[in-house]
Amino acid sequence: MTSPIVRFAPSPTGRIHIGNARVALINYLFAHAHNGRFILRFDDTDFARSTEEFAAAIEVDLAWLGVAPDAVFRQSARVALYEAAAAKLRADGRLYPCYETPEELEKRRKMQQARGLPPVYDRAALRLSDADRAKLAAEGRRPHWRFRLEPGVVEWVDLIRGPSHIDCAALSDPVLIREDGSFLYTLPSVADDIDMKITHVIRGEDHVTNTAVQLQLFAALAPQATPPLFAHHNLLIGAGGEGLSKRTGSLSIGSLREEGFEAMAVAALATLTGSSDNVHAVRSLADLGRHFDISHISRNPARFDPDDLETLTHRTLALFTFEDVRERLAALDVVGHKAEPLWLAARGNLRRFDDFLTWWRVVEGEIDAGREDPDFLAQAAERLPAEPWDDSTWSTWTSDLKTAAGRKGKALFHPLRLALTGAESGPELAALLPLIGRAKALARLVG
Repeated sequence: MTSPIVRFAPSPTGRIHIGNARVALINYLFAHAHNGRFILRFDDTDFARSTEEFAAAIEVDLAWLGVAPDAVFRQSARVALYEAAAAKLRADGRLYPCYETPEELEKRRKMQQARGLPPVYDRAALRLSDADRAKLAAEGRRPHWRFRLEPGVVEWVDLIRGPSHIDCAALSDPVLIREDGSFLYTLPSVADDIDMKITHVIRGEDHVTNTAVQLQLFAALAPQATPPLFAHHNLLIGAGGEGLSKRTGSLSIGSLREEGFEAMAVAALATLTGSSDNVHAVRSLADLGRHFDISHISRNPARFDPDDLETLTHRTLALFTFEDVRERLAALDVVGHKAEPLWLAARGNLRRFDDFLTWWRVVEGEIDAGREDPDFLAQAAERLPAEPWDDSTWSTWTSDLKTAAGRKGKALFHPLRLALTGAESGPELAALLPLIGRAKALARLVG
């Protein structure tokens, strides 16, 4: 395979959700698996709804997931390219003006359905004479512009779905330009794909029907060019079977980040759900992409359960080395020689990254020590070994206490853990005790 060029083209009309992120991640991993390029292209030609704030938020969300575009474009800055494409289509007789209002079109669709006919646009606008169009224009009507589809079946080999086809007789000629002169998604998308030499269009299966239209547009605008290959993956749905919506903030990347889920847990679950690969924790997108293959994606809907992020975040944190989190810990003022050994000791006990601060306070700060069985704790304090301490100190001390106090199991260990850490459970005390130090340990034992 030659180095692929792919694109992710969100509309900056809201925050991206986990389903949008799935598209971006699959494209990004595919490109990097084949030494290709990933382009972020904002579909912001809807000037009424697109905002710079949403565009900036999308870039932040992608960066949090580890997705780094090789280039960023805004379609709002490329209108001249789309005007030229529209002019070519008009000159070739493939783009024609239509004057029906939405109400008229809806009435016509209902009449067709009542007669048992498919609700396909009947191309009435092509039968208008120059005088008819002039009369409509004099009435103040402004046209929208439709692309005239050629009859026949459009076929392609989908990289996920296999051999695919769409009979264009079942499609309405798509509107490419609104009455106000602004472009809908289809024309700018194809014009950009041609200009940017996009080799693969990887997107959700809800765009399958659009492929026939876009392949015809490719042929009309660049008959000598090779169109991109297409791959349509299954869609993520919510745990209850509901669709995901950017407008309602459903499972937005921003909200998942604010809830403290790990970016790599979100990325792994978004990418591997609905595939033949087991969902597993990863340290980085490089790890995730090492065995990524779009052919492993299933054709069945992929159910995304946010509850799975709890377990996966825990497992992800347990994988991280100290180098993976050094900068994040420093941002929490966790620095010094205790930071690395404590991370290695505590990482398997973390539900969220910030939970680490609890254990940092155990070794560096003050805690509310539990005072279960004060007499036993006093005895434990008397037998507390002298420093220096290492990871064998805990075993040496508790073995001595076991004999002296005649205790074992929970009766031996639980009062010590509660006094030393203030918690019922947590990291191995063999690792924590040397970090707590003798002075703190003694103070907590004797109260």
